[in-house]
Amino acid sequence: MKNGIAVNVQGLSRAFGDFVAVDHISLEVAKGEIFGFLGPNGAGKSTTIRMLCGLLMPTGGTGSVAGYDIITQSEEIKQNIGYMSQKFSLYDDLTVEENINFFSGIYSVAEAKKAPRKEWALEMAGLKDSREALTRTLPGGYKQRLALGCAILHEPTILFLDEPTSGVDPVSRRNFWNMIYDMAKAGTTVFVTTHYMDEADYCDRLALIYRGRIIAEGTPNELRENFMNRDVLEIEAEPLVKAMEALSKQGIETAVFGSLLHATVEKAKLATPVIYKVLGESGIIVRRVDRIVPSLEDVFVTLIETA
Repeated sequence: MKNGIAVNVQGLSRAFGDFVAVDHISLEVAKGEIFGFLGPNGAGKSTTIRMLCGLLMPTGGTGSVAGYDIITQSEEIKQNIGYMSQKFSLYDDLTVEENINFFSGIYSVAEAKKAPRKEWALEMAGLKDSREALTRTLPGGYKQRLALGCAILHEPTILFLDEPTSGVDPVSRRNFWNMIYDMAKAGTTVFVTTHYMDEADYCDRLALIYRGRIIAEGTPNELRENFMNRDVLEIEAEPLVKAMEALSKQGIETAVFGSLLHATVEKAKLATPVIYKVLGESGIIVRRVDRIVPSLEDVFVTLIETA
């Protein structure tokens, strides 16, 4: 990896017929960085990661991963990275141990290392006593950890994670990110795609992708500071849907965040009394309207509105 850069792409594109899934994106990922690639479903995240992993040929642009060219050295890339897809890349009809053995072969783990790496993967996944269990019988969180263990049996320097926390419970998501932190501290570069905006703060740096194009890039704090020039108000009111409709009629658009509403406004000081008045006149109970630090989802929604 030259100059400490693990991933470097310029003008990367991929078209499927007339449909452009990835549209001339450029980015760099430093060695040891946790890089988040965020966007809604269908934005181009998985297509990008498949090109970077040597699984899909670009239709335009250039790039390198771990120092290997994504166009001419895809096989070398595959041997030097770890890849975990959103479906966990496992074989449900194999046992836990059989999956580990299979991926040891796929990744050409040295014979002397196979046994100790297998024990490490079983320990890391919490499955030492379940090595004979069929993979399909495992709960989501255990499947997730097993898939991660299989993806890094060969101790790659770069790990690609495509929607790795999709479909698992919040506790498993948090535990998974703790493992990612530990790997990054040990020097592994992690490139992760997700549509969970709350996971963005776990990353060192982010790129937001929408309709195949990168619309913003930076650290989580840089995105909040540089791409959010309006105020965000958090509204606790009920009934929630009626509150949304009442505010929408007055040109105040809101988004649901759990049991609350977020409204993006020009000036919080001016908008707050207007919101109280509109909701009060509509017979809606308003418990509070507070200005808050914008979440990255607020930033993303604002960027999409102006894209």
